[in-house]
Amino acid sequence: MLGLLALAACRQEPAAPAYVVQVSLGSWNAPLYTADQIITRLDEVSDRIPVEKVIIGWSLDKDIYRQVGEHLHAKGIQMFFWLPVFAETEDVCENSLALDLWGNIPANYDLTQGEGFRFSCPSDPDNADHILAVYDRCFSDCGFDGVFMDRIRTQSFVGGVSGVLNCGCPLCAERFAAEGVDLEAVKAAWEAQGDAFLSVTGYTPEAGFQFADPLAAAFFQAKGHIVSGAVAAVADSLRARGLEIGMDLFAPFMAPFVGQDYAILAQHADFIKPMLYRKTTAPAGMGFEYELLRNALPGATGYPEFAMDAAFLESQLAAMEGYPCAKFPGIEINWREGVAETTPEYVTESLDAVMSHGFDGAVLSWNIMEAPDAHIDCLGK
Repeated sequence: MLGLLALAACRQEPAAPAYVVQVSLGSWNAPLYTADQIITRLDEVSDRIPVEKVIIGWSLDKDIYRQVGEHLHAKGIQMFFWLPVFAETEDVCENSLALDLWGNIPANYDLTQGEGFRFSCPSDPDNADHILAVYDRCFSDCGFDGVFMDRIRTQSFVGGVSGVLNCGCPLCAERFAAEGVDLEAVKAAWEAQGDAFLSVTGYTPEAGFQFADPLAAAFFQAKGHIVSGAVAAVADSLRARGLEIGMDLFAPFMAPFVGQDYAILAQHADFIKPMLYRKTTAPAGMGFEYELLRNALPGATGYPEFAMDAAFLESQLAAMEGYPCAKFPGIEINWREGVAETTPEYVTESLDAVMSHGFDGAVLSWNIMEAPDAHIDCLGK
């Protein structure tokens, strides 16, 4: 009996989750909400659940951030600017666009106004300099505690195979060559083999997809180094400005296709937010992106069926373990017909899985202004 009592005394209740919420203001030039509307909603939410950080952006209206930030800081809540890095920048700065291996601009996906998913070249230093200059000029005096880096990847299979076999501009070709990958050889292999070039022999959450062709494996490894290295450089520049860094990432199983190398990125982030969206039929939705892959590669073999259920969510959470930064998986909590038809049961199931892995908390994605109250109340329980 004493042994059982001692064992019970040693058990600890899981730590309460810390929540990060997102406020999507829409495009650069037309904020969807006023500061008063945002403050009112954030107060409603923070009265129900503990909010640690608020990610907000990316309107150019400074007054919104100053008013919201003053209110949040008085409550001990951090404010992060939501900064798109390699897409959605064309309205505020010049950029050179990413190209596929044939020199073409991949197709994009227009979700809503201000979300065109048109990607710029990750290797062009001017692209990075321009978006950093936008932050310095427009947001550095707004009271932000950190920056949440979004669009830190290439196009996905939204643009078909062209979307992932990029960037192929001369500057990127040099970067790939330095990694030991000849883009002309990659292009020739694809033209000779077609879909079979991207066939896989298996998948595990720990190692990801194993490509049958060593050249395909080398291409995506090099792509991860190039894209994630460019993201790391931007993150380090922002950190030098005294800012904390969060990063928006694809789910682990799809991240290599868009150039996101978790091992690199986690070393340059205070926290990562893998988008573990099982109900989203739009870019970054796990099922959405995987269906695009399989549709784009009908002749490729080895890609398994994945059910977007709790078991698959567990596999992606397990793949995130061990990285040297805080982990706040992203769970859709907003509701939008035809795009994110979430329920309180889905939100609860997802959070239970996140906390069972001992992670720091969750990012309630991707717009708390569109989240039904029932989705918040279930988290408070």
